[in-house]
Amino acid sequence: TLEQKVSPAHAALLVIDVQNDFVADGGFFDQVGADVKTIQKVIPALAELVDRAREAGGLVVFIQAIYDRQYLSAPMRERDLRVGRRMPRCLTGSWGADFHVIAPRPNEPVVIKHRYSAFTNPELDDLLKRRGIRSLLLAGVATDTCVESTGRDAYFIDYYVTLVADCCAGAIERDHRVALERFERDYGTVVNSADVIEVWERSDTRAMRPRAARTS
Repeated sequence: TLEQKVSPAHAALLVIDVQNDFVADGGFFDQVGADVKTIQKVIPALAELVDRAREAGGLVVFIQAIYDRQYLSAPMRERDLRVGRRMPRCLTGSWGADFHVIAPRPNEPVVIKHRYSAFTNPELDDLLKRRGIRSLLLAGVATDTCVESTGRDAYFIDYYVTLVADCCAGAIERDHRVALERFERDYGTVVNSADVIEVWERSDTRAMRPRAARTS
């Protein structure tokens, strides 16, 4: 059930690639013609989901893409040349690689990846297993590439996967919608953040403390 899948006792929220290069005006996506205004519209719902996950006592893991040249394989460089995307993005220490609006707290893990799927870094699976995590909530950018790739790889190694539709976005809205349909058919549940928050609010496992005010 959804209640079991999102229980903070064994579920984690993965916040995938919410970085300036993929979300902000002037970032990589914006400069190559992606619909960043649509992407930006999901940020308030995602910020709310992250806040509520923290209040519920759940594990929040931030996934950060780093694409320095030394991490790019020959096939990745060939793809960039083929589609005409020579502009660097998400370079170590750059503004583009920084988290956009929603940032990890000091006690929250950050897993760096150099490919679409966060599970290409074995640290993620190790972290989740150490924490007893069996189920993942997926949110972030882009729905049809890094979010979906991470969800597929998680499904292949036997995690339950749930995609939070209104907390994900794609560079092209059509690709986002198709990815949602494909994900629900082949990999896991697709829900809205309100569905998840409702479960946490009525759950006995929810942390018994007043909701903290969000600071800007």
